[in-house]
Amino acid sequence: MRRRYRPKPKKKVVIRYKVNEQIKAPRVLVVADKEKIGEMNTTEAIALAQEKGLDLVEVSPRSNPPVCKIIDYGKFQYLQTKQQNRNSKQKKIETKGIRLGLRTGEHDFNFKLKQAEKFLLKGHKVKIELRLKGRERAHQDLAKENLKQFIDKIEIPTKVEEEIKKFPGGFNIIISAN
Repeated sequence: MRRRYRPKPKKKVVIRYKVNEQIKAPRVLVVADKEKIGEMNTTEAIALAQEKGLDLVEVSPRSNPPVCKIIDYGKFQYLQTKQQNRNSKQKKIETKGIRLGLRTGEHDFNFKLKQAEKFLLKGHKVKIELRLKGRERAHQDLAKENLKQFIDKIEIPTKVEEEIKKFPGGFNIIISAN
């Protein structure tokens, strides 16, 4: 039985922050409400945070001395996960493909034209391939003309990402919405 390669799912990187007594540095630089309080002993900083009813969170452990914020740790964690989710939901631009032939009929040509416009309106790039079969390869000038005609008929303003390129089976071009 053949085994197929399946990539492992990517793990989310979770940054762990040291809170209150977990901070081992003897002195820390304390920041509260976006203003710098100053450098002080860790025990004093923890006492100051607890006095305000908040937590001391080490946000930059590599600096000298480590930077700690006086904030509500639960709220801080919530905002961090919310930010990560927002970053992961960003739209990725896909490249959609449309294949034409030298002898593609008018109805099919118009249908593929509408598909290309739909993809462009959704913000995708469109790769238009014109495949040449057998003796059609002798008519490369007709193939390029056919591709140019297809792009000219698209009613949405477009820009060419990659010019017309020859590949072993014909020609292709990549366009995107302007």
